[in-house]
This record gives sequence, structure tokens and C-alpha cells, in this order.
Amino acid sequence: MRHNRRLLIAPLLALVVVLLVAGCPPTPGDAASTMIALKDVRFWAYQIQGIENDGAIDALVNSAYDLLVLEPTNTDRDNPTFDAKSMVSRLHASSASVAGKTKLVVAYIDIGEAEDWRYYWQNDWVAPTESQLGTPDFMVRPDPDGWAGNYPVAFWDTRWKDILINNTNSMLQKALDDGFDGIYMDWVEAYSDTAVMAAAQAAGVDPIEEMVKFIREIRTYARNQNPNFLIIPQNASELAELDSGYLAIVDAIGQEQIYFDGDADTIWADTNSGDVRMPATGDGYSTAFYERTLQPFLDAGKVVITVDYAQQAANVAEAHQNAAARGYIPYVALRSLSRLTQTPPPGYPG
Repeated sequence: MRHNRRLLIAPLLALVVVLLVAGCPPTPGDAASTMIALKDVRFWAYQIQGIENDGAIDALVNSAYDLLVLEPTNTDRDNPTFDAKSMVSRLHASSASVAGKTKLVVAYIDIGEAEDWRYYWQNDWVAPTESQLGTPDFMVRPDPDGWAGNYPVAFWDTRWKDILINNTNSMLQKALDDGFDGIYMDWVEAYSDTAVMAAAQAAGVDPIEEMVKFIREIRTYARNQNPNFLIIPQNASELAELDSGYLAIVDAIGQEQIYFDGDADTIWADTNSGDVRMPATGDGYSTAFYERTLQPFLDAGKVVITVDYAQQAANVAEAHQNAAARGYIPYVALRSLSRLTQTPPPGYPG
């Protein structure tokens, strides 16, 4: 727990000093002054499975990463008692790569898909199929990339926004209550999913405009409680070309598989969980496409963090080198993201 009570009795003041030196978490004021700024982040890490396992939080605490993107875990129906607030507090008190600075901790939240293992999934909900909407009918299809239990949604639907944002038990409110420094938003690309686009047409809305509006609503809600709350989308970098106001509402962007990808729903040790080379060029998703659409973020002074999926040494080195040469902050791991990488970037102090 953080401490911010002023103690006026001299012996107790001395005790507080001793406790702080021994590693007690800083006060909110101290945390604001010692936490690394987003612009100064040199190394980041990404883990969205296995955080509840023995030793996982210790590994995160003992790491030297400046920015951690983490699954909150207590929104998982199987882990409702997981103490995310304590985890975040411990991480906030742990060192980053820069001397005297502590870590930023950002919550991974899928804003464009419903997940059937989350606390919000009700017993009477029915998953959609390729030919049938789900119940509730804001779920439009199974995940097109093969992730089991994930379902793209009509994200402009007020029922979905209530789950994500607008109530005291929302995914976003839970992250705020637990002390996370921001949100890392997955499936922003929902706006371009064919089934979601069809649902948007039927509803008479523009999915591009609605996604930007959705992210703006997330930002407004969060910043009303924490003015420094970070808004970080993952993927859909082309939105900066499609909507002139998009860059103004995000603080950074995360981009997957610029150079190497891996299969969905693989375990860490699976040889298919990385080392799939992305096409170099093409109108669709390719290395050239990502590098082109990420450039406006760099030009606007936004932080660009990247994650490629590889384990072969030559591929790992190539991904690190290419990303760093473009001005990105790279991370190379395996698709399951169930532990910290064993191939940190060059210069990582670990």
C-alpha cells in the first residue's frame, strides 16, 4: 500500500524514513516525481497470460523494463480474487532502466472483442457463429484469426460501451481503481473487420468515425479521474491516415508483427508461435505498410512500441535491429505472451 499520511511525532517520522529506504512504496507525490515519463521509455515488455503463476510478479518487479503492458487478470472469471492493485503498487515501487526512475504499468484491454472468460460474460450469453449473431447481438462473429473465445463486437453499441467504460464495474473503471497508468487497447482494427463493417452499415454508422469516437470516450472518462492516464492503441496504425483527429487522442501506439508473426492460440514452446516472416510489401498488411502508417506517429512525436514474434536468433536480431533503426522501441517474444521474453533487446540492463 502507498502511504501519504503526515506524521508529526519525530520518532514516527524516523520510522517512516527507515521503511521507505527499506523498499516501502512511495507516496503518490513521490511516485509522480520518480515514475519514468513515457517519452523516456527505452525498454518495454508485454505479458497477457500467466501473471497469476508463482514467481510471475516477482519476475516483473525484478525486471528493468520501463513500461509494462499487462493483463489485469482479476477480470478473468477464473481469477476474481487476483490482487491487481497490489501488483501495480509493487511495480510502481520497482526500478526502471533509468536510475532513480520507476515503472509505468498499463492495462491490456480488448476493446473490440468480447471474451468468454471475462467477468462480464453472462450464463445466458450465446457465442456468435459465422452465420448467426450472438446473444447479445452486439457480438457479430468468431475471431477471424483463430483466437478461441474471442468475438468481434459492434463496438458503438451502448451495451458494449457500458461494459467497457460507463459504469462503476466496467473494464476501464477496474483498471483505474487498480492504479494502472493507462490502457493498451487491443482490436482497434475492429472497425475494418468485414462482419463489423456489415453491422455498421446496417446500423447506419461509419465504423471509422465510431472507433475514433469510442477511443475519445475512453480517454475522456479516464482523464476525468487521472489526467495523466495513457491512451495506447495496438495496431490499426492506418487510422492516423483515415481520421485527421486520431493522433491528438492517443499518447503512443503499439504495433504487432511488423517483421515476424506467429500462429494464434499457441503455447510458449510451440515452434509455430513465431518466426513467420511478414510480406515485405503489398497493399494489405506488410512490413512496408506498417512502416508507412507508423511514420505519422513518429512525426507527431508519439512513442511507437513494437512486438514481433520470433525465437530463432537471426530473426530476433533482425526484428530488434530493423525496429530500432526506424525509431521504434522493440520487444521480441512468442505469440502466447505468457512470460517475459528470453530475448530482450540489445542494451537491456538485465
